[in-house]
Amino acid sequence: MKTCDSTPAPAGLTAIPNGVLMTVKVVPGSSRTETAGFHGRMLKVKVAAVPEKGKANKALVAFLAGKLNLKKAAVQIQSGQTSCIKQIILQGVTVGDVEALFRENP
Repeated sequence: MKTCDSTPAPAGLTAIPNGVLMTVKVVPGSSRTETAGFHGRMLKVKVAAVPEKGKANKALVAFLAGKLNLKKAAVQIQSGQTSCIKQIILQGVTVGDVEALFRENP
């Protein structure tokens, strides 16, 4: 299992055409899938799935889609498929929508 240090990543949330680019720190193999607050300007998400054959990535996409009331197809991992720091594209939401949801319900 790969460990992840806290190397700097692009900050937080960025508005893009038709959505948001979000930086997420993922902790795979956790006891349950849940948000764990913020790590710097990144949302920290614990996922129960193990980081094998894309299972943790699929769990992350499903979790974020459910939390944001989006279809899974509207949540895409842009970069970081094999890293714990990921850039996620969220289509059909605004920076304000995402920020409000995760600030109120981390």
